[in-house]
Amino acid sequence: MPAFSLEPSRTARCAELRALAEERLRPLAEKGEPGRVNRPLVAELGRLGLLERLFTSGALDLCLMRESLAQACTEAETALALQGLGAHPVHAHGTPAQRERWLPAVSEGSAVAAFALSEPGAGSDAAALGLRADGEPAASVGTPGARAEGEPGEPGEAEGSGAALWEQATADPEAPGPRAEGESAWQGVAGARAGRESVSSADPSVQPVAVADGASRWRLTGEKCWISNAPEADFYTVFARTTPGAGARGVTAFLVPADRPGLTGTALDMLSPHPIGALAFDAVPVSADDVLGEVDRGFRVAMGTLNLFRPSVGAFAVGMAQVALDATLVHTARRDAFGGKLRDLQSVAHTVAEMALRTDAARLMVYAAATAYDEGAPDVPKRAAMAKLLATETAQYVVDTAVQLHGARALQRGHLLEHLYREVRAPRIYEGASEVQRGIIAKELYADLEVS
Repeated sequence: MPAFSLEPSRTARCAELRALAEERLRPLAEKGEPGRVNRPLVAELGRLGLLERLFTSGALDLCLMRESLAQACTEAETALALQGLGAHPVHAHGTPAQRERWLPAVSEGSAVAAFALSEPGAGSDAAALGLRADGEPAASVGTPGARAEGEPGEPGEAEGSGAALWEQATADPEAPGPRAEGESAWQGVAGARAGRESVSSADPSVQPVAVADGASRWRLTGEKCWISNAPEADFYTVFARTTPGAGARGVTAFLVPADRPGLTGTALDMLSPHPIGALAFDAVPVSADDVLGEVDRGFRVAMGTLNLFRPSVGAFAVGMAQVALDATLVHTARRDAFGGKLRDLQSVAHTVAEMALRTDAARLMVYAAATAYDEGAPDVPKRAAMAKLLATETAQYVVDTAVQLHGARALQRGHLLEHLYREVRAPRIYEGASEVQRGIIAKELYADLEVS
């Protein structure tokens, strides 16, 4: 861990966390089934107090946690990150009842959260977001429940949901189990669980119902895809279109427990080893009590969450790059080749130097973006995009180069680098693909030019 401007206490905590992950988290991770939620691992994260820190730490501390865990146990890192991504909208924008019901369970590791943004036809295209929230007039169902004022900017899908939406770059510029105590109205009804068959969407010719008249109940109809922790999560932060034709400003965030009728899901067999699935919504009932933030302002919720988590996705990537670099240093120093050691070959030595250079540069940019977030800097979207872009692309380069220098042994199933090679690819896509990050960066740069 480089000095940067980290206090000694933070550096010490990082070392302690890496040791803790080696001792208590990695054994649980090794017992897990790829592509499935590892609930014992999530519960242990809760017992160690790490999940609670998702809601009490700033962006820099979140980055340090994710980087440290990534160096010791990528499965634990991802499990922690997905809890934060799925639950942060509840922490930052939920009502007191929503927070009381779900946040303690998330913190202790007894409830699994998920962030459901991406869709089969809406990965990087916000205008195509098609999950419909068909409104029922308020007059026929009563008065909408009160919602607490959101608290954007507080730390809270690692991928959370798959690729983030392109139009998040132009979204609102102001953006930074059961529902309540006791049995819910839908408790006991089959929800989105592993192995269930997906239900097809309703007739696409049916038009969504606008909710400007004050609807307080909706029916969600459509699909979500590439959702981390689906279909095994206990609740989902779901983004649905409440006003047609309004682009990013016609989307609402809902807290949807997994036991709602009409909600089903299937697991997807992906390259990445963590759980990812698809969800089908067949007229799933939600009400004003399930809204996170404000109706038609759901992209505030999404963008505030992503601005926080993008630098920490970079931290995850930096952690993997560091592990690959460390393994390469050891291998090239010991490996006999051409009458000496691999490190004696100038091409190898220069390559390792390049790996180290890029890793440290990415780390510094991640820390700078996280610090900017914690200080409330105005250029957080640009910095977060830069950090995620540089770090994830760097990690891909470093891990791929490490495999090349290790040779065929690194391709054996179970080898550290084989594992990292599968892990490192997805972060360049989820929470905003690299192309999306470049678009955000360019947009922010030209906006600064116009202001000046």
